[in-house]
Amino acid sequence: MKLLLHRGALKRVEHELAALKLPLDLIIVDENGVWRGTEKVEAKAAAPDIAWVSIDVFITRQMPVFFEAILGAGTTRWMQTFNAGLDLPVFKEVLAKGIRISNSDAQAIAIAEYVVANALAELHPIAAHRAAQAERKWKQVFFREVSQTSWLIIGYGHIGEEIARRAKAFGARIVGVRRNAKPHEFADQMATPSDTPKLLPEADVVVLSCALNDQTRDLANDAFFKAMKPGSILINIARGGVVVDEALLAALERKAPTVAILDVFREEPLPATSPYWSHPQVRVTAHTSAAGSGTIARGDKLFLSNLKRYAAGEALLNEVSASSL
Repeated sequence: MKLLLHRGALKRVEHELAALKLPLDLIIVDENGVWRGTEKVEAKAAAPDIAWVSIDVFITRQMPVFFEAILGAGTTRWMQTFNAGLDLPVFKEVLAKGIRISNSDAQAIAIAEYVVANALAELHPIAAHRAAQAERKWKQVFFREVSQTSWLIIGYGHIGEEIARRAKAFGARIVGVRRNAKPHEFADQMATPSDTPKLLPEADVVVLSCALNDQTRDLANDAFFKAMKPGSILINIARGGVVVDEALLAALERKAPTVAILDVFREEPLPATSPYWSHPQVRVTAHTSAAGSGTIARGDKLFLSNLKRYAAGEALLNEVSASSL
């Protein structure tokens, strides 16, 4: 099997790959090009059977090279990607070519911690304590107990489940929204997307963790925000296209939500002219929710497990279908 991967990824898992004892012919991508052994080849002629699009590919900006290799010769049968969301048009193109795709849940723990940490920072006003300390004021500050809050998690996949696990540990009430409303151990209630309007008025924390597709694009619009509870918190770790920016800015004026924690935006990097940067009710982070210390190692482990499964003809972890994009 010809395996296309980044040199940085190979350095991390070289010993584990060897231990699998699979008949692998490695095609390596680095800053100098595409290599089969010591021979440099054109990306479109690389002809891999399988491809691992690891985080290294994104960091080094070599996504175009990888997809040229994956789509070029028509030989690729399976691709493991570091992405959780597959909203880029190229993924539909890959599936249309009959190439199987496994996405990643390696980010789920990191993103869940980001969500809970930011929610806690609002419910427990750490900044107000620091301000009182700086002014040498002996001042008690009221805070909202997490156990007294209700969380609405829109998009209850791997990431949503990990968020629920953590918020539930604090005693919060959890309502999860996904296509299938089958009960889940960390949720007090499961619902479908059509139920969202009637659930929003009861939610203290609304987390957008859904995929961006035709059903979720512009989901958080004027009607969505008008249904939200005054004093509530919005956290978006899905995609910028899920939120209508003008509607959110208007909603913040009404204090419903009272705070928006935004890690994703329609245009990234977020332009310096965006009103979000200086808005007193908005916390901006640079698509950093997945940048946890364990994300890369979990991604490596996922690929190695799926590679072993693929070679054995077993079901792949996190395989996606065209209908889910």
